[in-house]
Order: sequence, then C-alpha cells, then structure tokens
Amino acid sequence: MKIKHQLAIFNALSRLLLIFILWLMLPILVEKVVYRHINNSLVEKEKKFLDHLDKEEINNFIQNTGDTADTYSQFSTLHSEFLVLSRTTTKSHQKKTTFSNAYRVIEGEENEYRILQHHFTYANENYKLEIGSSLAEIKDLTFIIRFFIIIVFVIILLITFLADTFFIEYLLKPFYKIIDTKIRRVNEPEAFDHTPIKATSRDFRELDFVLNQMMDRIAELFKKEKQFISNVSHELLTPIALLKNKFENLLQNESLDDLAVDKIAGSLRTLDMLKKIINNLLLISRIENNQYATDEAIHFGEIVNDMQEDLQDRIEDKEIHFSNEMQHDFSFKGNKTLIHILIYNLITNAIKYNKEKGEIIVSDGFLNGQYFISIKDSGIGMDASQIEKVFNRFTRISSDQDGQGLGLAIAKSIASFHHIEIGVVSEINAGTTFKLLLPETAKLN
Repeated sequence: MKIKHQLAIFNALSRLLLIFILWLMLPILVEKVVYRHINNSLVEKEKKFLDHLDKEEINNFIQNTGDTADTYSQFSTLHSEFLVLSRTTTKSHQKKTTFSNAYRVIEGEENEYRILQHHFTYANENYKLEIGSSLAEIKDLTFIIRFFIIIVFVIILLITFLADTFFIEYLLKPFYKIIDTKIRRVNEPEAFDHTPIKATSRDFRELDFVLNQMMDRIAELFKKEKQFISNVSHELLTPIALLKNKFENLLQNESLDDLAVDKIAGSLRTLDMLKKIINNLLLISRIENNQYATDEAIHFGEIVNDMQEDLQDRIEDKEIHFSNEMQHDFSFKGNKTLIHILIYNLITNAIKYNKEKGEIIVSDGFLNGQYFISIKDSGIGMDASQIEKVFNRFTRISSDQDGQGLGLAIAKSIASFHHIEIGVVSEINAGTTFKLLLPETAKLN
C-alpha cells in the first residue's frame, strides 16, 4: 500500500474515532446544557410563583381531598408543563430546592418530566411546590440532533478523506517523480538526470539534492572501475602474448621429453583460457562504456538460422533435437556483432547444460505488444538461489561444466546495452527458459 493511501486512511480513522467519541458524549453534553436551561426556567417560575403567593392563591391551587395526595392544580393543554402545590409535614429547613427526573401521569398519559421540588412555610404551614417540564420533546430533539450530526460527520469524513488523498497526492508528487525519473529508469550512472525536481517541500528538495550528489559519486566510482578493468586487461594481454610465444618456441625444441611437452601444452591451455577471460572482461568493459555503434539492421531469424548451422556439430555430439520455431521477420536496430554474441551465449549455454538426447526450442512472439525471443532447453535446470546469481560474473551453474562463468554476464551486458529485458525461468531437472523482451521501438517488417 502506498504511503499516500496509508496517510489518508490514518487521517480517516482518527477522524472516525473522534466522531465516535463525540457521538457517545453528545447526549451527556446535550443533557447538561438542556437541563441547565430547564432548571433556570423552573427556578424563574418558582420565584415568580412565590413572589405573588398569598392565602387566596394557595387555596386556589390546593384542593383538599382529606388526604395528603398531590393534586395537579395547573398544567398545559399539551401536558408539557405542570405545577403542583400541596401541604406537607416536612419542615422547610429540612430540605432545599432539588431537581430530579420522574414519570408522572396526567389525565391518563404518562410522561417523563424534569421536576423542581421546593419546600417552604407560609402562615405557619408547610408546603411543597413542584413545577415540572416535559422531557419528551427534549429526547426527540436529542435523537434528531444525533442523527443529523452523524449524517454531517459522515459527509465531512468523506469530503476530508478525498481532500486528504488529493492533497497528499500533491505533496508526494515530487517524491514519485524522483523515483520514476531518477531511480527507476536509470540503468547506468551516466544516464542519471541531474535536473532539479520542482517541489514545494524542503524535504523533497533536500532529498533530490542528496540523491544527485550520491549519483555523482557512484558515477565517478563506476568510471574508475571500468577504466581500471580496461587498463588492467590491456596490460595483461601483452605478457600473456609473450609467454605464449615463448612456450610455443619451446615446443619446437626436440630435446624435450614427453612430460615437459605435456606441461608446456598445459601452460598454453591456461594462457589461452586467461586470454579468453581478459577478452571477455574487455568486451564487458567496452559495452558498459558504450563503445559500440547501434545503427545496424538486425534480423533475428537470420541470426538463429546461422547459429544453428555453426553449432550443428555440438548439437549432434549430445544428440540434441534443435527446433527453430521463429515465425516473425523482426527488424531491430543495434549492434549485429553483439546481438550475435548474445544469442550465441544463450544457445551454447542451453547446449552445455542440456541432457543427452535433450531438446532446445527457439521461438518468438509478442507479449503485450512487445516482441520476444524464447530459448528453452530440457537441461538440468536451476533452483531459486542459482537463478538470482545466474547473471553474475564468474558464476557457474554447475562445477562439472567447463567455462569461466562470463557467458551470461556478457549476455546481460549486451541486453542492457540494447535496452532488452532478459529474464529466466527454470526448474531443477525440468529445463530452463531464457526470454529476451525487446523494447517497443523495435519494428516488425
């Protein structure tokens, strides 16, 4: 998951948690505010009632029924408020004004009320005053407010999530541009683009600057390494040629016995192998230093046909069945010599690690509009650890086979030089398939 999505989801979840907490606290907050307002209203009504209280008004509110039961002397037509005045035996100094919630039945209808109870003494008689205000409308209003707020919060959550996504996308745009233009598409340090990335964030500008510095240092190290390999290889070829010439002259000496001749012949084979390794390293160095032209027309069908004829003796020695299933006349601009070496190394590798009476299939086709060549063998195959190192220099698949482990490294260098993707699929004792995926700029004739 990308960082922009992680940030957007984190912001959305944090807001959702905040909304949930507010939703739980809302009834408490509403009740406190509403109850405070109702209590103040009830206190005002109590004060107004007591300020105008006299004996006649008391008699008007109290109906003597011979008991101490409360009698509702005044209420609104909608039962939203009521006022009760009754005599009581409780002395006024024993209780203060209190507020409570209770259900009361008025004319057969039960409702919950916020009730003020006040005890007072008038003309040496104790009275209890109750003033109630209905909570039904308050509860309905609280439910509506909660429902409305939930809808508003959900809308806000969606809007802020989308806003966060687009804003984070905008903030991280320089970051993805750095990855795309300065890291992902760079195969060689020399091809690195030092153009500064436009960014509003100082962090990304600093990242771009440090990345440019790092790639400058890497490019310099690569340049020195390539130059070193080239120089060393050139310097080694001269003494090798001299030693080889001396050994060949020694072989002309008839006084040497068979043992000495065998040793000199072995030394010559060692020198030939060393010369081959140096030439291969020089080839890789020249390829990586872009010392080859890439303006020749290449036809893969012709190369595979020629290769089959050139390697026919080696194919027949192992009784391998070679199938040329090339179907497309595909034209490609590049270096013909290097492409020939690339195909040659892959086919000889398929022969070398194949089984007796095995099979090699060379085919081509198109994958997502891109031309590919496949070289499949029925050889010993490779495991996952071998596949990871197969293109490394001096890596050999099997110690039982001859070679210096540079063939596939050269193939990889040539493929990268021509912007060709080279992949490998293999399974132990089930064979190996190398696939060359050409760039989209190649043309079909």
